[in-house]
Amino acid sequence: MISTLKRRVATFAVSAICAAGLMAPAAYSADGTVLRVTMQTPLKSNFGQNLLIFQKELEANSDIEVEIYDSAQLFRDKEVPEAIGNGVLEMGIASLTTYAGEIPAVDVFYMPFLFPSEEKQALAVDPSSDVRGLIDNAILETGSRVLWWQTNGPVVLLSNGGPMAHPDAIKNKKVRVFGKTLGDWIQTVEGVPTVISGSEQFLAYQRGTVDVGMTGIGSLRSRSLWEVMDHVTITNHANIEFIVVINDAFWRGLTDGQREAISAAARVAEIDMREAASALHAEILAEAETQGMTVYRPNADELAAWKDASMPVIEQWAANSGTLGTEVLNAAENLK
Repeated sequence: MISTLKRRVATFAVSAICAAGLMAPAAYSADGTVLRVTMQTPLKSNFGQNLLIFQKELEANSDIEVEIYDSAQLFRDKEVPEAIGNGVLEMGIASLTTYAGEIPAVDVFYMPFLFPSEEKQALAVDPSSDVRGLIDNAILETGSRVLWWQTNGPVVLLSNGGPMAHPDAIKNKKVRVFGKTLGDWIQTVEGVPTVISGSEQFLAYQRGTVDVGMTGIGSLRSRSLWEVMDHVTITNHANIEFIVVINDAFWRGLTDGQREAISAAARVAEIDMREAASALHAEILAEAETQGMTVYRPNADELAAWKDASMPVIEQWAANSGTLGTEVLNAAENLK
């Protein structure tokens, strides 16, 4: 049976390549090397703006041209790992959880309340972190090399008519999720998980497909979610990380100078995004209020209730995520 990805690759081959002038499988032009990058969100999003920093830096310091295909023109989020790992495209941005089927340990960032602050999250994803090192090495075995990590901020809950202040508020409600672990969490707190991709969540909220939304703070602005939800609850129960990956075979075929230029541009982009993240998230929440949303921050007792109700998720995940999961969880718990 032909997989969904292969059908999309076939369509890509007969239409997108011809219509858009893309070249496959080699990524070379008469003037030099071309890096084609697929991403899910619009170019105006924090991910897109960060990618433009990488593009500007790399093109100014190398013979490499960067072509960006935003808004899931080529591949949906869940298809990116296979597309890049198999060399269908050179480079892409994917949410970390799209690797969870093959590498369950990546869902450590969805362990409820394991990283309760942006400061601890930043420690976990720093290039020197054991948490990140273990995950990067595991992803390399899939055929993709991680260039840098991008943050979409803490996960928040969206609703209409009132906040999700306490676990009782979510009982029996349909909740948008974007991964198995977050689905397990919603089940644990007695909600009904419904998997909906990032690009489809606006319509899901607008049509009432789900009662409660779950997303990163950055998506409030990039997807204008304040147009369809009127409350955002800052639970900080998980953190959304995306990774920018490059096909490893393609990477190894580049010159030393090209690899150095890509790595340097990637580091510039990563530092810029991390340094701006906290202020950006505060800015987005302030804008959400001007757009008519109520921003609700649970009090200490409400957060304690959320944490207590969520503990079985970590225990179950640790039991099912193998040796790598145990190593990653230990590294996360040992962060100072």
